[in-house]
Amino acid sequence: MTTSTYKISVLFLFILGLCAVNFVKANHNPLPLFGKIIYLDPGHGGRDPGAIYKNIYESDINLAIAQKLEKVLEEYGAIVYSTRYGDYDLAVPYALNRKRSDLSRRVNIINRSLCDMYISIHLNSETSSTWYGAQVFYDDVHPENKEIARIMQKVLKKHLRTRRAASEISGMYIYRRVERPGILIEVGFLSNPNERYLLRKEWYQEKLAKVITEGVLQYFQNKQVPLNL
Repeated sequence: MTTSTYKISVLFLFILGLCAVNFVKANHNPLPLFGKIIYLDPGHGGRDPGAIYKNIYESDINLAIAQKLEKVLEEYGAIVYSTRYGDYDLAVPYALNRKRSDLSRRVNIINRSLCDMYISIHLNSETSSTWYGAQVFYDDVHPENKEIARIMQKVLKKHLRTRRAASEISGMYIYRRVERPGILIEVGFLSNPNERYLLRKEWYQEKLAKVITEGVLQYFQNKQVPLNL
């Protein structure tokens, strides 16, 4: 092989290598939530069961939905954490005000996480059994909260039996102090017989997890900013 032929061969292999790299880059489609940190906050727990209907506790349903939501979000590449993984509250031992202590610890955990989004999962309840429908609540303490709530409520309306609109809340302890972007979702009414039946079913909890994930996906896609690669 002459020197010129050798140089041409090396150049050809180099160009071929560059083409291969570019092809891989062009066809590399990372998971849409890759690198995004999402903190889930299943409301209540332990001594604080939340809303109750006979032997049905809001805290148990919140946790079940959060656990399913965590799995779905992880399938899309998100890094997911939760404020609790069992039936307990977060109050410090011997706290004089357990509720305030519990909420304070949730706030601190979420703020320290530097998460890209937090989602607090709750159920609603009223004295009248006619109320129904999932609804998103937000506080304007963070500029992104309203947009997250708008997108999430739109997705809930698309897939669930609800006509409600996202609603701003102000002055509530936890949401006024959380520095990360996020929302609270009341996924249904425990006081409504139809929703109470659905909320206890695994298939419906899985549906809620997928619907909420769709809202998360739409929010990050609409931002049109690079993911944390």
